[in-house]
Amino acid sequence: MKIRFTKMSGAGNDFIVIDNRTGVVPVAGREALLERWCRRRTGVGADGVLLVEPAPATAGVDFRMRYHNADGGEVEMCGNGARCIARFAHRIGAAPAAMRFLTMAGPVAAEVDADGEVMLGMTDPFGLRRAIPLRVEGLFEGPVDFINTGVPHVVVRVEDLEATPVVELGRAIRRHEAFAPAGTNVNFYRPRPEGGLDIRTYERGVEDETLACGTGAVATALIASLAGVGDGPMALHTRGGPVLRIHFERAGENFKCVRLQGEAQIVFEGELEL
Repeated sequence: MKIRFTKMSGAGNDFIVIDNRTGVVPVAGREALLERWCRRRTGVGADGVLLVEPAPATAGVDFRMRYHNADGGEVEMCGNGARCIARFAHRIGAAPAAMRFLTMAGPVAAEVDADGEVMLGMTDPFGLRRAIPLRVEGLFEGPVDFINTGVPHVVVRVEDLEATPVVELGRAIRRHEAFAPAGTNVNFYRPRPEGGLDIRTYERGVEDETLACGTGAVATALIASLAGVGDGPMALHTRGGPVLRIHFERAGENFKCVRLQGEAQIVFEGELEL
């Protein structure tokens, strides 16, 4: 049996995207199967897999998004993935250009423009913890901030982003007892002199640095705003190159109308042998 897929990229965050409305991807053994597909050398290669599935009729949405990280585990939300699946769903006729769909983090809205750029309405952030004292032997000692933008994120401001050991330090913070048992994603940023931020992210579930992370970009923009770096909209320059724009309104430490804007590229299409 062959399964059609589309390879997509959101600012360098890459995904295998599948129309699963008829259940072509089996439930039994799904995590192991998707992990194999995501392998860079023996599979398609991706940061994760996105599935378009039917949503309950009572949900008042166009479809359900399911997202599995490269390790096969399903997680609540992926910002760049949500932007990619929005464009994909519109392309296959599963949703209009202005749509709503269900994620494990709750329903979200998205709008696809004629050039394939997507504006994604995020769920309200929660769980803000500021200036958490953290020590990683030989690598880091200082305060970090935490916020959940659909999935958990630690945000760390650094002076030299290029010299920061993102994988080694990110892996240590990701599994630190302060964020147990779920663990966390880890973002490192520096302000740009002309405005905006440079960002690098270690992603939980991928267990490596990725070229971009949508929910991480949102978390970083919100934390940077609290630190007095800037207000929305804020441009974040990703490791992959493209810029993500974060829109939000802030009242004190509360945020609303949070949106993630950026490209969602179709890279290629193919078939997987099941």
